[in-house]
Amino acid sequence: MEPSFINELKTIVGDQYALTDPESLAVYGYDSTPELESRPAAVLLPGTAEEVVRIMRLCHGAGVGVTPRGSGTNLSGGSISAGHGVVVQTSRMNRIVEVDEENLTATVEPGVITSALHREAEGRGLFYPPDPGSMNISTMGGNVAENSGGLRGLKYGVTADYIMGLTTVLADGELLRTGGKVVKDVAGYSLNPLLVSSEGTLGFFTSITVKLIPKPRTKTTMLAHFPELHQAALAAPLLAFLDTIDQVSGPAKVAALPGQARKLVDDLGTEVRRQAEAARPRVTVIDRPVRRVRVAEVAGPGRITDTTGWVAARDKLDRAVRQALAENNDVELT
Repeated sequence: MEPSFINELKTIVGDQYALTDPESLAVYGYDSTPELESRPAAVLLPGTAEEVVRIMRLCHGAGVGVTPRGSGTNLSGGSISAGHGVVVQTSRMNRIVEVDEENLTATVEPGVITSALHREAEGRGLFYPPDPGSMNISTMGGNVAENSGGLRGLKYGVTADYIMGLTTVLADGELLRTGGKVVKDVAGYSLNPLLVSSEGTLGFFTSITVKLIPKPRTKTTMLAHFPELHQAALAAPLLAFLDTIDQVSGPAKVAALPGQARKLVDDLGTEVRRQAEAARPRVTVIDRPVRRVRVAEVAGPGRITDTTGWVAARDKLDRAVRQALAENNDVELT
């Protein structure tokens, strides 16, 4: 890369934010992807969206490739420069622009650390569910580019499920705004799903608006051991059912999910024992005492071997819960 071109880049971000020394280029030549390395010609650290626009226009005119980069925690090589191009790193663009409590959204710059958004939202009684394993390091821009998930994704979904609006700088420096705070945003093409997971190949995210939800009232860790894989799989739809019951019945009537989950696993254990006497799951609930009430009397003594049997048992349990609620009783399934 010609020194004159690098000097033009430096005029955009400033000398201290344009890295060309061999040590820096070596650091930014790899990410968390094993056995993959490609050193860039320069590393830029812009501080504003306007600087990103100018960088993209300049590089586009010169035919120089640009690779956006967050913290480099991905495992797909998404933040490694292809060829001898320019890496644009987002750590300076790290503002939480807004947490809109009325509309349940947050707008952030791409360099915001994921856990920082978690703390900001939870301090206001709100919740941003996606929790990639690298959330204390990874950036929101990287999460969008990689469609990051995490353990909570099994219940709440992944990053794509919470993206409402994006501002993206395209390869030629043009700004593209897609989506926004409006849930019923159906005019024109739905471009957010296309941009999410693009790993920087379609543009550079400069603003991200995500959906927030109310913070869960309780949080407990439960560990259940199942002797066979299909028994664990049968438990999954019942967990979803019990969570639905909690939403329909309301917080004043139904106890927190951990107690319901304990009941679920115990109920499953009762049925498993009918199939094999020694096959009862071992259940551990962390930081909470375990109370077990067998509910075979409610769900029926029959042997459950298929989906139809589970549906019938679920419906009986549903009727029992609703009857107790109708009698103005608090319900705790344990």
